[in-house]
Amino acid sequence: MQSDTKKRVGIIRGGSGKHYDASLKKGGEIILHIHENLSERWKPYDILVDRDHIWHFGGVPISLGDLVHKIDVVWNTSHPSFSNILESLSIPNIGASSFSSLLGGNRDMLREHVKKIGINMGRHLVLPLYQKDFDGPRERYAIKKAKAVFEKFGAPWIVRSFIPHSDMAVHLAKTFPELVDAIEDGVNHETSILVEEFILGKVASVHSVNGFRGEDVYTFPPGNVFGNFSHGEREQLTKIAKDLHSHLGAKHYLKSIFVLNKRGQVYLLSIDSVPNLKKDSTFHQVCESVGAKAHHVVDHILERALI
Repeated sequence: MQSDTKKRVGIIRGGSGKHYDASLKKGGEIILHIHENLSERWKPYDILVDRDHIWHFGGVPISLGDLVHKIDVVWNTSHPSFSNILESLSIPNIGASSFSSLLGGNRDMLREHVKKIGINMGRHLVLPLYQKDFDGPRERYAIKKAKAVFEKFGAPWIVRSFIPHSDMAVHLAKTFPELVDAIEDGVNHETSILVEEFILGKVASVHSVNGFRGEDVYTFPPGNVFGNFSHGEREQLTKIAKDLHSHLGAKHYLKSIFVLNKRGQVYLLSIDSVPNLKKDSTFHQVCESVGAKAHHVVDHILERALI
């Protein structure tokens, strides 16, 4: 196939704020995946928005008006406001809506929103990035914040970075000293920290895609993160994931991670609007479980964005 018959897809990475590094990483994975698996149909272009809000196309600064003539569709892994800019220029784009992105970054709002369709979420506390002027002495910070968590809800706790795809480890803290150590790890990684109530049960990720295989919302079989599921439990998780996808107004793709406790209650742990394209991810596994490849789904998402 000649290169001029390929469709051009730009991947927006970077931007500003706390998700900058995660966006660089996610966007890079998409560029690599398209290059390795879909190069006969799509030509990926790196669109970097630096911390000074300067846009670059293929490493060269560019005005937004010129972007219209260089790209057919854009996959936005950065701030959802960029999607609004692309829509104002009539450029087809893939990415989280402003509303779903807001919910993903505000767990209290997400909890209230999903409660409307009968989905529960565990208790949590977000610890913002440590700031010396605001938080006081560094050596007292972890203990002070651990006490705040302990006063809100008891052990055990899950402690992880609030920023997606951070290098911080995920901790299961069963005692107060372990909680202090876990918070200390988050401070060392210079990240905001999410402390959640640990809900004992079976964990699964459910991936859903708009319009795949002729369905309004196609839901892949629950991918086991921890635990085996009965047929009835799988049907329950699939229905909840499909309801959640529609309720959040996801335009292209949604990953929902749930935990099913011993009483059969389902709790939502997290959501993500960008698939993990690493070869060992559950996304690859669930695609293969239904006779597809991850790049088939990526190709579908790109084509659907052009409709």
